Amino acid sequence: MLRRDLLLGGAGLALAAPPLASPGLAQPAGTRVLKFIPQSDLGILDPHITTAYVTRHHGFLVFDTLYGMDAEFRSTPQMAEGHVVEEDGRRWTVTLRPGLKFHDGEPVRARDCIASIRRWAGRHPLGQELVARLEEMSAPDDRRIVFRLKRPYPLLAEALGSLVTPCCFIMPERIAQTDASKPVTEMTGSGPFRFKADERVQGSRFVYERFADYAPRESGTPSWTAGPKRVNIDRVEWIVTPDPSTAAAALQNGEMDWWEVPTSDLMPLLKRNRQIVIDMPNPTGLLGWGRFNHLHPPFDNPRIRRALMGAVSQADYMTAVTGTDRSLWRDEVGFFPPETPLASDAGLDVLRGPRDYDRVKREIEAAGYKGEKVVLLAATDFPTLNALGQVGNDMLRRCGMNVDFVATDWGSVVARRASREPPEKGGWSLFFTFWTGLDNINPGVNQPMRGNGKDGWWGWSSSERLEALRQRWFDAPDLPAQQAVAREMQAVAFEEAPTLPLGQYFQPTAFRRSLVDVPKGMPLFWSLKKTA
Repeated sequence: MLRRDLLLGGAGLALAAPPLASPGLAQPAGTRVLKFIPQSDLGILDPHITTAYVTRHHGFLVFDTLYGMDAEFRSTPQMAEGHVVEEDGRRWTVTLRPGLKFHDGEPVRARDCIASIRRWAGRHPLGQELVARLEEMSAPDDRRIVFRLKRPYPLLAEALGSLVTPCCFIMPERIAQTDASKPVTEMTGSGPFRFKADERVQGSRFVYERFADYAPRESGTPSWTAGPKRVNIDRVEWIVTPDPSTAAAALQNGEMDWWEVPTSDLMPLLKRNRQIVIDMPNPTGLLGWGRFNHLHPPFDNPRIRRALMGAVSQADYMTAVTGTDRSLWRDEVGFFPPETPLASDAGLDVLRGPRDYDRVKREIEAAGYKGEKVVLLAATDFPTLNALGQVGNDMLRRCGMNVDFVATDWGSVVARRASREPPEKGGWSLFFTFWTGLDNINPGVNQPMRGNGKDGWWGWSSSERLEALRQRWFDAPDLPAQQAVAREMQAVAFEEAPTLPLGQYFQPTAFRRSLVDVPKGMPLFWSLKKTA
């Protein structure tokens, strides 16, 4: 099936976006309103309870973090003024910058940060490690947060500033005390923009206005989420546009300023328009994953999961996502992003050579597959995920599996994948997603190879071997020792198959030339300026 056919098929199943303005109603010159087409509908507002990137990007508009991360992957103070480490690394004192305010006018206090950290930590891999090492967290006054640790945790600042979802966004204590299993709906943060709940139209539009009392850092260089967050626009409007052709037309005629995820088949058209800039914001790329539900048949059986590794053609998945230009994707990719310190060839032989679906079918049957229904979730309004879902559906059927292909919007996928019910009672068996390379760069943050069961990422994989190796990595004294552990972890991951690795691709973004100083890394709405 051609990629364009894949996308058209998905678009036909998605909910249609509301009509955009006609070309004659393009934005007037000099407007300080930025109109943005996000990667999908914003199905969940609470940035603590989901790993969806669209919610993370929303989160950085509304909320702030104690630490930020720059393009060199260094963690630097953001809401924090700084920190002091004492008692051989077992006591950290983090001091807040003065003048921080929430959108309701209340000052940001240390106890707000403590409640937010507690709510976040249980869902984040580095946060979970903090909890394991934490003896006490206290607020001796409104500006100081004290961490007393059972044993040193040198990665504490990196954890609090991590861009791996969910990020440690700071909320008012009264909101952060909400049970972490229940999404909060009140979007009161201390970030550079206010969320306009009164203008929210689910599936269509989300609006943010500049927060006049936001106090950016006074020093430093803006880089990713680090440095001063100086806002130069008054209003950001997210316009959900599932159909790629509609999005491309809106960008070309000036109705929209920025399209986060342009599809590869429309890139030649966009490149011909001199008013449009094509940029590669994320140097770590994105890794594709097929995530199994480990709680229910058939994928509670590791032999079945392992057998399916032999059916994966990463080239097919990546070609469906981004076309035949090999400069935009890689296959033979393991559990760590290529050309990063912990990448290796351990276990990669299973992904090499011709795919033999008949052999895989026999192996699955020998492993105990009895025709159980496989509920495959596919996001039709998210073209790259729709492409993965279409290839995955074909792969499973060719392997003789009984597939129930559930084609729906990404927001519904995000909601349904949280269910632990059996597939026949509203649960699921497999979904597809991407993580940025940064999210998979080391065992501390790599969710697809975690084995922490019901405390872990959707799918709830359990592996004592992988968790023991992860702890060894935390305690490894130097890079060579870390690399040795990571290599062993990848070999075990190919054996136990917690997740299917589907390859790596590099996603361009497209914006009008009237936007200047657009930040790198992810969609961020400070520093940039709109000149026309």
